[in-house]
Amino acid sequence: MKMQNIVNGPGNVSRIILGCMRMPSLSVEQAANMIRVADENGINFYDHATCYGDGEAETRFGDAFPTTGLRREDVIIQSKCGLHFDRKEFDWSRDDILKSADESLARLKMDYLDVLLLHRPDLLFDPEEVAEAFDKLYTAGKVKHFGVSNVTPGQLELLKKYVKQPLVFNQLQFSLDQTQIIDAALYLNNKTTDRSIDRDNGILEYCRLNDITVQAWSPLQVGMFQGSFIDNPEFPELNDCLAKLGEKYGVSKSAIAIAWILRHPARMQVIAGTMNPEHLKDLCGAANVDLTHNEWYQLYLASGKFLP
Repeated sequence: MKMQNIVNGPGNVSRIILGCMRMPSLSVEQAANMIRVADENGINFYDHATCYGDGEAETRFGDAFPTTGLRREDVIIQSKCGLHFDRKEFDWSRDDILKSADESLARLKMDYLDVLLLHRPDLLFDPEEVAEAFDKLYTAGKVKHFGVSNVTPGQLELLKKYVKQPLVFNQLQFSLDQTQIIDAALYLNNKTTDRSIDRDNGILEYCRLNDITVQAWSPLQVGMFQGSFIDNPEFPELNDCLAKLGEKYGVSKSAIAIAWILRHPARMQVIAGTMNPEHLKDLCGAANVDLTHNEWYQLYLASGKFLP
């Protein structure tokens, strides 16, 4: 597994993260096996959120982890707060952040989170309240590092004006199908394509300039939740290219798609959300692939883009 040190954040972390959103579908025994398989394949980073199964994902992990034989200090546990689908609102208020963190710790049966992210922007957020909540969590030893998810450069700048702790992660959607964070720069001033539209205010460049590590979510997805592009008949050219490179490197098409993200010099992490042990092992093959510059472009163009 490729490892990296996060600037201002945890060190020696796996570049592939196990995303636990789907863990409620597993029994405690199956969840424990999934965690062990992740560990055996070099993954030491686990991503949660308060909204995943209305907390059930954290509960399942908390019940399973003690049976794995792994030590708490050898893993990185990350959770996110702020999404309340039951209330139909996003909430970054001081009290909600504090309450959510405490509830996550209780469900996980742990004393601290390595990372807490704010999960999608609360349009009414008060950065001073966020700063106060982070201070309390940090001082109490409940959270070591902080970050955000799907947050713009302007929102990050506003947070940084008040928050004392470094914001070290930003989760963003990125895959061979969802390439918005890189497209606008390539198609600058090109009125013939909507790919020239800057949909995120240069968030990738902002993160790189400010030492914020991007965590790519839904790395194999079409759209947000429209299934995978792997073996999807609507993506014949892409699958042909993935198969060709997979044969060259001795890995699956899915692993090549993950390797494409890892090849980007922004040194992103990739969130693998599978709860299938064999599929996870398969995806981890991406860590052994170093695509060439030309191969990276072959895949990008095969996914439906063009050089202007």
